[in-house]
Amino acid sequence: MAEPELQTATPPETPEKQGAVTAALVEAVSETIRVGDAERLRTLVGGLHEADQGELLETLDTELRPGLIELLGADFHFAALTEVDEAVRLEVLETLPTEVVVEGLRELESDDAVYILEDLPADEQQLILELLPLPERAALTRSLDFPEESAGRRMQTDFVAVPPFWTVGRTIDYLREMKDAPETFYEVYVIDPAFKLLGTVPLDKLLRSPREARLEAILNKDIREVKGTEDQEEAGRLFQRYNLVSAPVTDDAGRLVGVLTIDDIVDVINEEADEDIKALGGVLGDEELSDTVGETARSRFPWLLVNLGTAFLAAGVIGVFEGTIRQMVALAILMPIVASMGGNAGTQAMTVTVRAIAMRDLGTRNIRRMVTREVLVGLANGLSLALLLGAGASLWFQDPELGVVIAVALVINMVVAGLFGSVVPLTVNRLKLDPAVASGVFVTTLTDVVGFSAFLGLAAWWFGLF
Repeated sequence: MAEPELQTATPPETPEKQGAVTAALVEAVSETIRVGDAERLRTLVGGLHEADQGELLETLDTELRPGLIELLGADFHFAALTEVDEAVRLEVLETLPTEVVVEGLRELESDDAVYILEDLPADEQQLILELLPLPERAALTRSLDFPEESAGRRMQTDFVAVPPFWTVGRTIDYLREMKDAPETFYEVYVIDPAFKLLGTVPLDKLLRSPREARLEAILNKDIREVKGTEDQEEAGRLFQRYNLVSAPVTDDAGRLVGVLTIDDIVDVINEEADEDIKALGGVLGDEELSDTVGETARSRFPWLLVNLGTAFLAAGVIGVFEGTIRQMVALAILMPIVASMGGNAGTQAMTVTVRAIAMRDLGTRNIRRMVTREVLVGLANGLSLALLLGAGASLWFQDPELGVVIAVALVINMVVAGLFGSVVPLTVNRLKLDPAVASGVFVTTLTDVVGFSAFLGLAAWWFGLF
């Protein structure tokens, strides 16, 4: 009789093999943390990329997260904390010993260390900084002194800067011998004795130049520098406009203090896009998936309250035509169509306008053209849809006159939607408010009011229902 084959358990595939943190991996890691098997945990996730470790950390139950970091030890990439929601990051940092946090920060590039430190309370931040060696403490403090969401907060303070009289050969030898060279860099910065930036030498140009050539003879003086106090969104726009992979950051005195690289800017662009998308729905930009129900409800409530107030305005318009609706029930059935179509058209125009404002694409010469275009688009779509809606309403209620009335009302509302959808964000922006947040409520209310007024008013006049 043949002996049965032995079944051996195999560990789940890691994200490196599957491309994602799977449920099987999370389950295996959770069980491993519970039993405290550090060796098996390192086998499972020790070699994962920092982004995958961050995703795993976020997926684990709250009480297991500190265990993952402690059991992995040196195999845990502290940069994984930059990949998780702020609430998760703060929660994890609170549970870790201060010494562990300090050692973890020392392994990071300065921009990642600042990203983790900036969300901590001031007293905890200061305690951690005091435990760092003086050079590292000074670099991080300098970055933290810049305003939030500025280029100075995003910059790396590790860069290569040399005097202009150095030769290519000496510079290359210096780069080979540097013990604290940046992990990744694309150009060498040439500075004067006061640390003011004179120009840059891209690495490809450095390697192609004769060893005896002086840097001052080959440096690039067309510098796209970023002020440390400049908004990070403006820095991102500079990278996008000039196809940069890195840019020097200078202080108010023109001294070189850091460098922005494309990986920093990708994060900035993602954050700003995320904020804009949320703002269009009346959601605060710092809302995260890890927020509690109470936190989420509180952050969304204010604009819902504003919307409730404006909804009463639209309801008041319907109340004015209460007698008209009572005499012709078909109006009550059809009037949401006009308001809904206008609201959607207004949202389309508003979205395009808000995006153009955010990208700085609108100037004094093209604002009028854009508003005119949106109005004409509303007219074109309104006429096309009015034919379909008018015909449908006529057949439904066997009343061609009703079809004409709702068709005219739809055209009016679509034109107004194009107008308000473009003008309201421009006006809100002129008032120094965020058009992405404030425009939606007003555009929707205006299209509702105009839609109800146009349809019910035309019907009352046409059919003599005053």
